[in-house]
Amino acid sequence: MTLDYIANINEFGENIVRLYDFDMIQSEKFRQIVKLTIITNKRNLDLSTVDFIESRNCKMVMRIADQDYGIRSNDNKKFFCDVTMETYIDMITILEPFCKKETKGHQFLYDIDTPTDFLFSPGGTW
Repeated sequence: MTLDYIANINEFGENIVRLYDFDMIQSEKFRQIVKLTIITNKRNLDLSTVDFIESRNCKMVMRIADQDYGIRSNDNKKFFCDVTMETYIDMITILEPFCKKETKGHQFLYDIDTPTDFLFSPGGTW
């Protein structure tokens, strides 16, 4: 599983932080680590510390926030995914189909109107 950042993906100047290049086993491992670390233990999850995630050109920390801010960064190298517990619970549901069978599909892990989206895509496409 690889984490990276892509700037200006369209004419609106939007960006994505994406997790890609994975199979259903890694999808389930990611789902479980989000569920255990964030939802159960209510702790931040630094994706650069997860042994099966390779950070290509950025790092990201997933944090629980009092409202949905989405992904933010001051330098486009270190990102923070600041969303509510409810959004993380929804994220677990969004991840579930990737854990049940191999797919070439993709999914955005939240629906917040911000300049940077969070893409989950085995093939890296959207």
